[in-house]
Amino acid sequence: MRPWPDNRRPMLSVGQTLSLEVEKPAVGGRMIARADGQIVLVDGAIPGERVAVVIDRVERKVAYGRTVAVEASSPDRHQEVADRRCGGCLYAHIAYGRQLALKAAIVGDAFARIARLPLGRLPPVLPSPAAGYRMRARLHCRGGRIGFFREQTHELCDVRPTGQLLPATCDVLDALRASLTESWAQSVHQIEVSENLAATERAVHLDQLSEPRKVEASASWARSLLTAGVTGLSTGGAAPGTVRVLGGSPYVSDIFDVAGRPVVIRRHVSSFFQGNRFLLRPLVTHVATLIPDGSRLVDLYAGGGLFALAAAAPASAVTAVEGDRVAAADLVANVKAAGAKVRVVHQAVEDFARSAPPGTDVALLDPPRTGLSQDALHGTLRLSARRLVYVSCAVATLARDARRLVDAGYAIGSVEAFDMFPNTPHVETVVVFEK
Repeated sequence: MRPWPDNRRPMLSVGQTLSLEVEKPAVGGRMIARADGQIVLVDGAIPGERVAVVIDRVERKVAYGRTVAVEASSPDRHQEVADRRCGGCLYAHIAYGRQLALKAAIVGDAFARIARLPLGRLPPVLPSPAAGYRMRARLHCRGGRIGFFREQTHELCDVRPTGQLLPATCDVLDALRASLTESWAQSVHQIEVSENLAATERAVHLDQLSEPRKVEASASWARSLLTAGVTGLSTGGAAPGTVRVLGGSPYVSDIFDVAGRPVVIRRHVSSFFQGNRFLLRPLVTHVATLIPDGSRLVDLYAGGGLFALAAAAPASAVTAVEGDRVAAADLVANVKAAGAKVRVVHQAVEDFARSAPPGTDVALLDPPRTGLSQDALHGTLRLSARRLVYVSCAVATLARDARRLVDAGYAIGSVEAFDMFPNTPHVETVVVFEK
């Protein structure tokens, strides 16, 4: 059927039900279908299927809908064992091998469509076990319940059926929920959990809206949790100086073997950290191999020093830059414990790169999902590094930044992907840019 011209296209309406052929994946978890030429982003489908779709939202160029019935099913459709819209489960209805293929296609499409840089081949995606992969999670508390949010809502869903956390971690959350007094339950709105690889250390932080009324009972309460699989319990808000350790240690630590060298990383429960226990070592090892021997490395967004310390041996000099206060404290402690020749700079990347002298051999970038700000991009280019290693968890902003880097004189050298988030549309991508 020939698409309608824009001025004649019939408008879709909220609540309308359509039978649509699903074409390909889109960034964010939905799939692309078309209704008389108009793009419909469909939730809960698989490319190749015909599904009945209810339209939930209509915008000028695109409509959003959800699958309410599968009319012609893909052989890759799985029986869902959890709420698919619970955080971390948007791809749980898709066979795992097909998930990997879809993620490779998403990376390729983003580079072709957003960056206008078609890749010669789709990147391989290193697989991960899906059960118990998460070492770090942020959960929400509402009405005495603890759980993830359902996608695009503030509705809580149960953690255990999603399979993302270890059973022992779910047991800890159950014990925590059972032990919360009314005053604590009313004041705690988020819970952060951080574990080491072996799950022998598990720190829990209670993020509070206000101080509970009966804090004097906290010591005995903390002791009960410390015997239930928690090695550290802290509480407080986001403001500096408000964090209070109730028991144990708020830190967990791991030892990584990188090219035969031990790398020890300590991290605070509130620090960002790559969260997949099965792919963490392969990711770190891969990034370290991209740092040529004897090179001068600047690690921007260094966090607790995971990549900086892994690359310290092949590199001749390492400067690690981190702006977050908690992560920077981890970085300083880890560098000191390792005795590594790493210069630590506690400064925003934008501020550092604005005044840093050029002449760096390699710049390592691991920015947040929003990618590089304009100032960070200009500062990175000012470093005039021969090689850029860009680690990204958001392929859309990665593709946007890739276009800007290529326009500034870099060429894409390699693209590799790691399935750090199985059963979701997200994929960790490592791209090498050469000058």
